[in-house]
Amino acid sequence: MSVVTVQLGQCGNQVAHELFDTVCRDAQDGQRRTYCTASTERFFRRSSQGDLVARAVLIDMEPKVINHCMNEAAHSGRWSYGDTSHFSQKQGSGNNWANGYCVHGPRHKEVVEELVRREVERCDRLAGLMAMMSVAGGTGSGVGTFVTQGLRDIYPKSFILNHLTWPYETGEVIVQNYNSMLTLAHLYQLSDAILVHENDTVHRICSQLLNIKHISFSDINKLIAHQLGSVLQPALTADSHGGFSRNPLGELVSALVCHPEYKLLSVCTVPQMPSASIAYSTFSWPALLKHLRQMLISNSKMEEGMDWQARPPSASERSRSLTGANTSLANLLILRGKDVYSAETGGFEDPGLYTPWLSSGEALNLWKSPVPFNKYEKSATVVSNSRALLRPLDHMVRKAWNMFASRAYIHQYVKFGISEEDFLDSFTSLEQVISSYSQLC
Repeated sequence: MSVVTVQLGQCGNQVAHELFDTVCRDAQDGQRRTYCTASTERFFRRSSQGDLVARAVLIDMEPKVINHCMNEAAHSGRWSYGDTSHFSQKQGSGNNWANGYCVHGPRHKEVVEELVRREVERCDRLAGLMAMMSVAGGTGSGVGTFVTQGLRDIYPKSFILNHLTWPYETGEVIVQNYNSMLTLAHLYQLSDAILVHENDTVHRICSQLLNIKHISFSDINKLIAHQLGSVLQPALTADSHGGFSRNPLGELVSALVCHPEYKLLSVCTVPQMPSASIAYSTFSWPALLKHLRQMLISNSKMEEGMDWQARPPSASERSRSLTGANTSLANLLILRGKDVYSAETGGFEDPGLYTPWLSSGEALNLWKSPVPFNKYEKSATVVSNSRALLRPLDHMVRKAWNMFASRAYIHQYVKFGISEEDFLDSFTSLEQVISSYSQLC
């Protein structure tokens, strides 16, 4: 089954391009025919000449980034984008969600939906759609939300995963908290799951673990793509009956999103190190899983500096609301590489990691692949539906509310068709999400 990716705005196009490049290089590394076939079928189709073409639609209101992505892919010699699978205009959305959602989205609705329809019809079987965007600007957030809404109407029974890149807290755009709030509030009603990467966190990993001195957006996008690839590449699941999973989005959603109030997913991966160091490093499953479990408990996205004193609460501590550790609704543990079937994963079955609503047997899902991923002999990833994103979400909503209370920049949204009532509805929606995740204990 195949996944159609919709790349939206500058960030969405750049991250998706890196993702396709990562999974293509990984699939073609070594003699791994079954794995390679499963991966390429999932993310690529064959041209009439037999070349790999990404199952993707590229959308931006300015052509520069799309042209760059298409040229880079073609020059890679491994894969390319479809010649007619893109749409751009000459004028952007001015970092205004309302401009993207109320003006550019409706204006170009038919041509964008036709591009997606064509790509979907090229799939023998559709596993789902993945929309990739930033929440800070105007096109990725505003047009991206409008496009997701259209996809939900056209494909009501298909799985839709939104991948969101969260902006730096120090500020990329003055109205980024408005844009983020409006995007997330609307997507919560449309998407089956929302997978989030925070720029601040990824930046720290690039600096402290990968030892990159002058960090570029390309470095950040490559790291995000690596983590996404570790989730989306073929693996053996409980429902795959001895073969690689056929429906990655469906199984991801069914494993992690068991309640419509809880759709926010985060990712932790080990190991993470400079590529030059991999060949000189050795990894053991006990050490990798010990570190990954502690990262989950302490809500740390990297091993360096995490709190080793944090521990899951006992039953008595939980009853007194002593919940200093991160609490999960559900976790998906993905192991890849050598001796994967000997890895002991019992530490992730600890009931203290989870809300008491579900047993740990129901809350934990395990995927495995004996194929190493992206040069790592052994690697482990946990995708978590937990309180991990509660702090940045609450911080964003509070900053947006403070701006709204002082009526800052409201007129810039009203003139494109977003009313103050729309703002209030979005605040109400996200306050409910915050309340729901706050009660995970």
